[in-house]
Amino acid sequence: MVKRSLPYQNKEGESILDKGIIDIELWRFIAAYVFVLLLLFIVKWRGISREKQIILASFRMTIQLIMAGYILTYIFDHPSPWLTIGIIVIMEAFAVRNIFKQVKYEMDKKLKGIAALSLLIGTLISLFYFNMVVIHFSPWYEPRYFIPIAGMIVGNSMTGITLGINTLLGGLKDQREKVEGALMLGATPKAASKKYVDNAFDAAILPTLNNMLGMGIIFLPGMMTGQILSGISPLVAIEYQIAILLGIVGSVALTVISFILMGYKQLFTRDAQLNV
Repeated sequence: MVKRSLPYQNKEGESILDKGIIDIELWRFIAAYVFVLLLLFIVKWRGISREKQIILASFRMTIQLIMAGYILTYIFDHPSPWLTIGIIVIMEAFAVRNIFKQVKYEMDKKLKGIAALSLLIGTLISLFYFNMVVIHFSPWYEPRYFIPIAGMIVGNSMTGITLGINTLLGGLKDQREKVEGALMLGATPKAASKKYVDNAFDAAILPTLNNMLGMGIIFLPGMMTGQILSGISPLVAIEYQIAILLGIVGSVALTVISFILMGYKQLFTRDAQLNV
């Protein structure tokens, strides 16, 4: 991309965006955990049994992010295509594992395989198109670009396909009689399940669409905020944010439609009977 000068200057002509990010002192960093204490106080006060989960989540989040910070520092200092490929493989593997854990309904091996394959298809196509065409950085495995973008695309696609699977399986189970009635009247599995397939796709993309509707007015997204804090012009940060959101939309759409097109057939037997 073409580098742009920072448009914001003070009276002396110095850029007010080139000051560098504020380094949080240790005690100030620790002070942020007061919000966890506040949450613990509220759940204790209201008699909600979430204390252990809150403490565990806070501890795991801290340890995992600190570890990720050291790992990314090493990778950024020693860029390698093999390290970058290794990171994306780990991301995809953990995303697939989380999908299987978060889906509330039982899936057989074939359906799990289709879910994993759909995630790979949607995320990798979108990721490489985004990196090669939209941003076009070099080398292609540059970890400072590749890894953060991959994390956003894979994470959002994981959420989308999980919502899609839960909505599809839940709809077919809850409306089994209607689906079976349509099959008995001569409808094909594709026609009998169309309403529930469409609902699943809609549920999968809705969170991303809602984010797009509120972005810039109701809230500023994390990527854009981070770039602004690091000294980048808000206009450049907006370009990146719009681009990555469009990439996420495409990835979620490809992931979910791939699962739907390949997966819905597995929910019916060869005799066109519902199998969920």
